[in-house]
Amino acid sequence: MRIFDPHIHMTSRTTDDYRAMYDAGVRALVEPAFWLGQPRTGVSSFRDYFDGLVGWERFRAERFGIRHHCAIALNPKEANDPRLAGVLDLLPRYLAKDGVVAVGEVGFDSQTAEEEKAFRYQLELAREFELPVLVHTPHRDKAAGTRRTLELVAESGLDPRTVLVDHLNETTVGMVHESGCTMGFSIYPDTKMSPDRMVRILQEWGTERMIVNSAADWGHSDPLTTLRTGEAMLAAGFSEAEAERVLWDNPVEFYGQSGRLVLDEIGAADVSETFSGNSILRGQPDGGAR
Repeated sequence: MRIFDPHIHMTSRTTDDYRAMYDAGVRALVEPAFWLGQPRTGVSSFRDYFDGLVGWERFRAERFGIRHHCAIALNPKEANDPRLAGVLDLLPRYLAKDGVVAVGEVGFDSQTAEEEKAFRYQLELAREFELPVLVHTPHRDKAAGTRRTLELVAESGLDPRTVLVDHLNETTVGMVHESGCTMGFSIYPDTKMSPDRMVRILQEWGTERMIVNSAADWGHSDPLTTLRTGEAMLAAGFSEAEAERVLWDNPVEFYGQSGRLVLDEIGAADVSETFSGNSILRGQPDGGAR
């Protein structure tokens, strides 16, 4: 079973995760811009972070046979910090780069005026750069946040097929389905969806415009929940083609709207190859550590 994880934060994961993901069938992924847990204090830290997403992390993933793409944005949580307002001025430089296949994560966290202002601006950038949009829906008061999200998307004039509304659940899937937007579900332990709940949603709503991700990050998460969902689909009677539609075809179709996906097989990679003088062997061709 081929898997495309359309939302995973590999900067916070280990090389063991990459190995396990490859063995599970993951061959491509998208890493959206995210917050780091500890608040950033200035614009320059975002510049370094974005450089890492389009550079080092892409290189690191390819050493394990996985094609890495990213989405770039000022995330909604940090849109509330006035020290970071200048990040919005950085975005055009990065949205033009190879490997950047969407604007994201954008959307709402606490549903503040500052978040909405940043959201509106980044929807306009998506139009300007002709990129899809990955939208984060809030963990608190999710239904209201999702309704407002759909209102802003409609006001933006963007084709709803170019907008992936993520972190959905049983209470929000219906309104997003009706909007025509793509529906995203994070299979994340304890706080979001489980594989069994996801299967029940697919049984009710079908597989069209449905995208499943792990959203694995620095928190209590699992980069193999995409595989677990595929296994649960098969156990529930879905065909292999239906499972692959959710886990591969749908994310490829969505992010393919960017015109920047690279999906050819990598094969065996040289782990001693360097990026800016460093390798996954900690800069030592023989694997030595210092």
